Amino acid sequence: MNQQSKQASKVSHGNISREPQAITTDQQSLVVQQFGSTAENYLSSTVHAQGQDLQRLAALAARLQPAHSLDLGCGAGHASFALASATSGAVTAYDLSGQMLQVVAAEAQRRDLRNLHTRQGLVENLPFGDASFDLVATRFSAHHWLDMERAAAEMVRVLKPGGTLVVIDVVAPEVPLFDTVLQTLELLRDSSHVRNYRVSEWKSMLVNAGLSFVGSDSWKLPLDFDSWVKRIRTSAARIAALQVSMQELPQEVKEYFAVQPDLSFSSDTAWIEARHH
Repeated sequence: MNQQSKQASKVSHGNISREPQAITTDQQSLVVQQFGSTAENYLSSTVHAQGQDLQRLAALAARLQPAHSLDLGCGAGHASFALASATSGAVTAYDLSGQMLQVVAAEAQRRDLRNLHTRQGLVENLPFGDASFDLVATRFSAHHWLDMERAAAEMVRVLKPGGTLVVIDVVAPEVPLFDTVLQTLELLRDSSHVRNYRVSEWKSMLVNAGLSFVGSDSWKLPLDFDSWVKRIRTSAARIAALQVSMQELPQEVKEYFAVQPDLSFSSDTAWIEARHH
């Protein structure tokens, strides 16, 4: 059931503020419910809290020294922490889940990251003025966005001319069979999943939105099956469906995803970079 828009209220957490916005669809409500209830899991998740991509993001921020950075779909805030620790500029952690943002705010205070602030809302309708940010980043979030075309347009709108966009996410293989398997497994595990896009799709979307595609790098992300389902609290019925589906995959698919006897596997993950004209 759709929820009606409510007047935004502002809650302060020291130097960190949170401004709720309306949730407009059942799918978005599902995202809030699932990730709000598991917020602490994502703060401590090794997959999310570690990685050379975080070091690379911090190095990029240290080199660019952006006055204003935006972390879209910040989750538990690991990309925000990397940005805020590498620059004296302001960093906005933006997410649909208020509970996630509370976790980010508390952790930012614990780390004394006074340049980090939180804001709540939809990626498809950003509450920021045109050309507000020098650097926009999103990490492990875009596969939940409902309207990618609109989200891409919003990212371009709030990015300053000459500004940089970085997308870090699990990406779909270019081979249709492997792509279909990935989407199936992701949806069984997490009903709020929308789509992991192929790198070729990302390039097309970003160029069509008005950005110059700088390039991409990809790597394999190992995922421990038990942690993967526990983190999002996948139901027993869905876990059973995942187990059957993965056990019965064609051999070439098992090899591509490096499926192990305990059903742990690896996904393609990419750093995708673009720049505003």
